[in-house]
Amino acid sequence: MSHEYSVSDIKVMEGLEAVRVRPGMYIGSTGSRGLHHLLWEIVDNSVDEAANGFADAVSVTLERDGSVTVEDNGRGIPVGIHEKLGVSGVEVVFTQLHAGGKFGNDSYSYSGGLHGVGASVVNALSEWVRVEVATDGRLYRMAFRSYEDKDGMHSGIPEAPLEEVGRTRRQGTKVTFMPDARVFETVEMNFEIISRRLRELAYLNRSVRFRLTDLRERGKQQEREYYFEGGICDFVKYLNGDKLPLYPEPIFISGKKDNILVEVAMQHSDGYSENVFSYVNNIPTTEGGTHETGFRASLTKVMNDYCRRIGLLKDKDASLSGEDFREGLTAVISLRMQNIQFEGQTKTKLGNTEARPAVESVMYDKLPPILEDLKNAELSALIADKAVKAAKAREAARRAKSMAREKSKLENAPLVGKLSSCTGRDPKQNELFIVEGDSAGGSAKQGRDRRFQAILPLRGKVLNVEKKRVEQVLENEELRSLITALGTGIGEDFNIDGLKYDKVVILSDADQDGGHIRALLLTFFYRYMKGLITDGHVYIGQPPLYKVQKGNDAFYCQDDKELERVTKGLRGYTLQRYKGLGEMNPEQLWETTMDPRHRTMVRVSIEDAATVEHLVTLLMGDKVAPRKEYISEFADFNKDDTFKDKAKLDV
Repeated sequence: MSHEYSVSDIKVMEGLEAVRVRPGMYIGSTGSRGLHHLLWEIVDNSVDEAANGFADAVSVTLERDGSVTVEDNGRGIPVGIHEKLGVSGVEVVFTQLHAGGKFGNDSYSYSGGLHGVGASVVNALSEWVRVEVATDGRLYRMAFRSYEDKDGMHSGIPEAPLEEVGRTRRQGTKVTFMPDARVFETVEMNFEIISRRLRELAYLNRSVRFRLTDLRERGKQQEREYYFEGGICDFVKYLNGDKLPLYPEPIFISGKKDNILVEVAMQHSDGYSENVFSYVNNIPTTEGGTHETGFRASLTKVMNDYCRRIGLLKDKDASLSGEDFREGLTAVISLRMQNIQFEGQTKTKLGNTEARPAVESVMYDKLPPILEDLKNAELSALIADKAVKAAKAREAARRAKSMAREKSKLENAPLVGKLSSCTGRDPKQNELFIVEGDSAGGSAKQGRDRRFQAILPLRGKVLNVEKKRVEQVLENEELRSLITALGTGIGEDFNIDGLKYDKVVILSDADQDGGHIRALLLTFFYRYMKGLITDGHVYIGQPPLYKVQKGNDAFYCQDDKELERVTKGLRGYTLQRYKGLGEMNPEQLWETTMDPRHRTMVRVSIEDAATVEHLVTLLMGDKVAPRKEYISEFADFNKDDTFKDKAKLDV
């Protein structure tokens, strides 16, 4: 059936209607992540006031009715009448896309809100918004509402013009909004997710007080406050809190070059992994960028020059590599700059070419005097000595990798015996299931679709790679088999282009041993194949815990809640609790856990890099006391789940 395409088919969406029709374009999704993105847009406006020196307090309150309030003590949104639009500045900010004070550099020298869509998008996707502005001793209020009538949906409509309601001693902006349940899959904000972000912002904005209050549950008010006079130095101490630092206080470097403010805090520990966290105008740049490139290059040059000056390296000696100086390094890089340019749509990789020379200039200027200060002689020697040892270990690792490659060729047949490969040759379609034990492996091999599903059974628990060098990892037979099966290499040699499977699925029992195996494998992927996680290739299979049988009908339940729902009102059924995957026959395992049409899997991702680093170190590192303390606080031994929701990583 044809339909004539004419000019009448071209729809012009006015005001905030476009946001309502395509919310994912503005906030990423309508799930939990998109919901919290609304809050970040308003919080970022308050933080921009603080970052530019106009505020020193930001509060977030989760109200009893489900709305959220963000308040700061900054200058307040301008309340005057906009000369072109004829309405107040508050109305412009909350109803006009791409409107704000951040396009030029007069009102904000440095800003995280780049596109002027934050407040208006929040308004468009909320049931209602209320704004209070306190400025010059006067208090102003304005409200907006979204509603639907016979003419369609009307988003973020002002209920009345901005009104002056009295005098006040306060100063700043207060925004309360109710996320619209007609837009979002859930409208329940997560206290822990918000808490982590506010703590991160407190580290990045020295001496600014952030307060989070949760009033949603009567009689159980939660409140947290974050305030760090040490700024990113305190951030590094937090990240290294469960490690053994080589020197007690982080090295702090700050300076300004070409109107770019650069701050770096760094500290080495006795570990082997490198952890660099970078930010631009408080925005996490999880994929790095030009500022990280400048940091790494300048650190390598400064440290090699220092090692030659003190005679640790002779003229004939080759320079040490950057990874030698970064072994065990935790660093936080924070830039404030104008006209930020990101690569891609995700705001996670800085593209400004001028950022690299700015960071290099500040590092070249400030780091050598710190290293050469007599008070820091021991610190400098420790860093240099660790790098020399790292270089020797790197050479040993190179030899081990070479031997492993040769050994892999010789042992290819035994690997094939462990790995039941699939017949498909398209990596984008293929899946690898990592299963624990021969029993589960046997069921998985028989139950799979061999056209695109491969099975790799593990014999026992793999090595805990936290604080293990590459050569130690390569000595572990199970991990060596996994590395060979995946085809990407590990560590510095990791190359995602070699990946043979689009989905790498950890399939373990729903008990303590299964949980431990998942943790060990995730630690291995995080430390040595992080690209698998960041590119979205790692999954956790979700086999059912229960089988409910009544007559010829069978129901599979993932957890106790689903069991309660399925059995409610059901009489005369039998119940089986699976202790392990090996108890399922191949048909059951395929039907419940491996069939793409019916299975449930969780994709592993890194939502908060700093928190993930802290938890991996805490849970998998050597220090026992902090781990015990964490478990005693968060473990719920009355549930099958090991940890309460607030202790889980975002996956």
